[in-house]
Amino acid sequence: MHKSHIKCVVWDLDETLWRGTLLEGGANELSPAAEQVVRELDSRGILQSIASKNDHAAAWPRLESLGIADFFLHPQIGWDSKAKSISTVADLLGIGLDTFAFIDDQATERAEIQFMIPEVRAIAADALPDLLSWPEFNPQFVTADSSNRRSMYRADEARKAAGESFEGARDRFLASLDMRLTVRRATAADLERAHELTVRTNQLNTGGRTYSIEELEAYSTSPDHLVLVAELEDRFGSSGTIGLSLIQLDDMVWTIRLFLMSCRVLSRGIGSVLLGHILRLAKARQVRMRAVFVATERNRPMLVTYKFAGFRQSAEDPMSALLLEHDYVRMPPVPDYMTISDEI
Repeated sequence: MHKSHIKCVVWDLDETLWRGTLLEGGANELSPAAEQVVRELDSRGILQSIASKNDHAAAWPRLESLGIADFFLHPQIGWDSKAKSISTVADLLGIGLDTFAFIDDQATERAEIQFMIPEVRAIAADALPDLLSWPEFNPQFVTADSSNRRSMYRADEARKAAGESFEGARDRFLASLDMRLTVRRATAADLERAHELTVRTNQLNTGGRTYSIEELEAYSTSPDHLVLVAELEDRFGSSGTIGLSLIQLDDMVWTIRLFLMSCRVLSRGIGSVLLGHILRLAKARQVRMRAVFVATERNRPMLVTYKFAGFRQSAEDPMSALLLEHDYVRMPPVPDYMTISDEI
């Protein structure tokens, strides 16, 4: 059984998403089972795309006429190998291949995927009637952020396109976004999304572990801990809750036990902005600032974020975690292009 929850399903077209073969005059109707799966996965916050060997000029209008085109992000319709197409989708979405599933009616195509990118789960099209009951396609919770995930990725596409066409310095483009970051204490209403972030965001998670809702609830009500969430919006719309931090509070020192960011906002430098805000909170309370970093195969970008913000390694604890410390000498500035609302 696949161990990871699936974050993205990539579909073949002929005899999988629709009935028949497009270039042989088919594809006049969707497979009923496939259409049900597409709509339900979308409601659960699972992203979807296409990897099909087909004529894009014919296939995409057919998807539009069948009323289903908008469900698919970064569709790859052409004559490249499907393994290459799936890898391209993963790069464009910024999520790991081990959270991908690929659905195809042809055993040879599935076998190629299993050989070329074995971390991707290859599923036969005839499994569609039962697929929605499989645990890896059933997130524990469907939060407001997860149910709006596709639209937020669409906004990311528009934002990226605007950045690529913008003529001028990067800071000027960021200033044009009118970014507003809200930092506040986590409430009971935030716990499902906070838990979801620890489960989904393993690339940008400094703690190297997930937290249950019960654990997060206990920390959020503890006088010795501070659980912060960060929400981001700009002129393209809301990015939802994109940051989470768990801070242990002592009289003389604050220790960041968990700091994570959604991969969707990494390119906008939000990690450094949020970390700088936490540093200013600690400095104002005249306590020392430390952070624990537990290395994984994927989270090195967050160690770079810590060091870029001025943290330095002070020790390594018995659990092989790095203990970092900040001296408040080099504080990350608040960018001119960012408005921060502190609701702590």
